[in-house]
Amino acid sequence: MPCVGDWLSSPFSIVQGFFAQNVPNSDWEKKVTEYFKEKLKENNATNWVPSLNDVPVHYLKPNSLVKFRCMVQDMFDPEFYMGVYETVDSNTNARVLHFGKYRDVAECGPQQEIDLNSSQSVTLERQTFYCVPVPGESAWVKEISFFWLSNASQARVSPSTSYTPSRHKRSYEEDEEMDLHPSKQKEQHMGNGSGGDIHGCVEPKRLETEASAGHHLISPNCSPPLDLNFPLPGEKGPACLVKVYESWDSFKVNDVLEVYGILSVDPALSIVNNEESSALDPMECMDTAEEQRVHSPPASLVPRIHVILAQKLQHINPLLPACLNEEESKTCEFVSNFMSELSPVRAELLGFLTHALLGDSLAAEYLILHLISTVYARQDVLPLGKFTVNLSGCPRNSIFTEHIYRIIQQLVPASYRLQMTIENMNRLRFIPHKDYTANRLVSGVLQLASNTSLVIDETQLEQGQLDSAGVHNVTALGNLITWQKVDYDFNYHRMEFPCNINVLITSEGRSLLPSDCQVHLQPQITPPNMEEYMSSLLTAVLPSVLNKFRIYLSLSRLLDYSISEEVTKAVEDDFVEMRKNDPESVTADDLHRTLLVARFLSLSAGQTTLSRERWLRAKQLEVLRKARLQQQRCVNGNEL
Repeated sequence: MPCVGDWLSSPFSIVQGFFAQNVPNSDWEKKVTEYFKEKLKENNATNWVPSLNDVPVHYLKPNSLVKFRCMVQDMFDPEFYMGVYETVDSNTNARVLHFGKYRDVAECGPQQEIDLNSSQSVTLERQTFYCVPVPGESAWVKEISFFWLSNASQARVSPSTSYTPSRHKRSYEEDEEMDLHPSKQKEQHMGNGSGGDIHGCVEPKRLETEASAGHHLISPNCSPPLDLNFPLPGEKGPACLVKVYESWDSFKVNDVLEVYGILSVDPALSIVNNEESSALDPMECMDTAEEQRVHSPPASLVPRIHVILAQKLQHINPLLPACLNEEESKTCEFVSNFMSELSPVRAELLGFLTHALLGDSLAAEYLILHLISTVYARQDVLPLGKFTVNLSGCPRNSIFTEHIYRIIQQLVPASYRLQMTIENMNRLRFIPHKDYTANRLVSGVLQLASNTSLVIDETQLEQGQLDSAGVHNVTALGNLITWQKVDYDFNYHRMEFPCNINVLITSEGRSLLPSDCQVHLQPQITPPNMEEYMSSLLTAVLPSVLNKFRIYLSLSRLLDYSISEEVTKAVEDDFVEMRKNDPESVTADDLHRTLLVARFLSLSAGQTTLSRERWLRAKQLEVLRKARLQQQRCVNGNEL
């Protein structure tokens, strides 16, 4: 019976076993998938699998089982591969069948040759996705995931067949620090002196496997820099070519996946980046040199993962079960246990955000509603459930908005702060576009995963001239907010990509961008030292309390919601009365917004249906919000 070490460190041995027993039938492929699926269902087994999100690729054993939490940034054309092929021994003429699945390079012994004309050969098709880490993924998500991986690695005994690199396993952040401070690295290798472990002297020089988006990677032969195509500036982590063998039609660009597969870093994959590629017959290769560089980058920089199992993720919060739709006892128990303490968690979060918003409890209420909002359906082109909030009245050029973003960053799994300066609007690439020379989709800032929190800081905006790129970027932001879509540029046409992005706009007066709800900030306190006050908020809250906030927000967003016919009739009657009393100021938009507020109020309290109590509370909040805006309009004239 295979042990943990076999299926983790040597998955090919498992695949070979099923292939040898079932060839020439194709049942072996299903049996491989079922075997690994059952293995990963064992207690904490998913935590045993090393993650490319946490461990640099040069610390992982080639051809071992790995996992990767990622977003599909681009999808390449399908490729053909030898699913089954036959080799012939040149000395004995012995014939052996091999499987080509999960491999980039055909396995062939020193005296063996592949018989390309064999009747046993089977040509199959697979789909390659270019995947990157989830853009804007919060540091706490990475830390918790790495913590669980480290604990799982220590909890089980490493088998003798496992791969042990000459250095201890470190996270990407720690590894980057060693690269930035080579003196530290030298000290580690030197040990206590020249008489240290001789294994440290023979360690091969490794290749860098990550870089920020602002710094391109240099491939070994010093060809032009390799752009890893991260959507956001300053992103770190690996980009991978993920090769999918089954049901790839269910995956699309911008989907967030967790894949389990076999790591491939064969040096032969870099041939198109070497000078040897110039010897290839141009008639045999129709791809341009640029396309070859992008689609076949060095495996040391862009590793390959041959997928055995893959799933779309509902969320990337590591504190929640991966899938909350399953009727599993553990999942149901987790949800019911947390729901029982949901009310005090909400009250504590409301207090925390009230302090962050300088004592403004009304703004804190709306911020909670915003953070749990999500597009739950689309009616024709109208996205239902989006709740973009414009928090006006923010101090100009203040560290206040920066700290508000830092707090949001500590609460949600993925976020990005866009400083709306003239320079950024003119310089940054917001909309992804197709590069037909390299045959790839060049990423942009608005290529974000579903449920990402986008904080647009308009307090940074000053007088200046927007160029044509800046105007297009502002238009793209408006379309994102209004229609929850981004029109990708394919040169000859535009293609709509629907999205689900939570947008919060911080501004002095009313935002230049559209929003679903404007809340004017009314500080109740004025800290003498804003930096010290805002910083102390996060240091004062316990990590366990922060984790409860994180679970609360993610779980509330995933709850189902409905309105009974009885309540629907009561709401309609109530709205008719409101129109009678104030026909000029009460509009259909007011009804839609109040229903949204009522929806998120109910979900924030753990209620999946609308009650009269929540409807009245939603109306009350809207009255307070509008009164505040009216008061501000009287103070500042028409400026809001």
